[in-house]
Amino acid sequence: MTALLAMYMFLLGSQGLALVNSGNSIGVVMGLALFVLPAITLYGIIREWMFARAVSMLTKKVNEAGVWPDFRFELRPSGRPTRASADAEFQRFAAAAEIAPADWHSWFNLSLAYDAAGDRRRARSAMRKAVALARFEAKTIALRK
Repeated sequence: MTALLAMYMFLLGSQGLALVNSGNSIGVVMGLALFVLPAITLYGIIREWMFARAVSMLTKKVNEAGVWPDFRFELRPSGRPTRASADAEFQRFAAAAEIAPADWHSWFNLSLAYDAAGDRRRARSAMRKAVALARFEAKTIALRK
């Protein structure tokens, strides 16, 4: 994906430069727009890299602590959980997150439950909350020292 982004940025950049150098006012505006689009794309990719790195660090913490959530799913032949069992597990982890809203681990688990239930948008949202709470916890611990 990064290689494709680099190629995309190079091709759009060269086209943008050609349009800016054309001297035509519409061409200059379009050329400048072609410089903005890759910048927005690069920003999005960097945000996703940072998110993936933070999730990876939380996953490592959970694995090292040996507290990976125990999902009791009824599985389909494909290996994915059935909707009913995923929804039941989701309710269990949603209740845990409601009880301890400042605990990043409960939000991490809730994110995994959302993902198992097939709701990727809410899974990412819950994981972002888990990452934010973990960062806050790390900063609080650092300040205490």
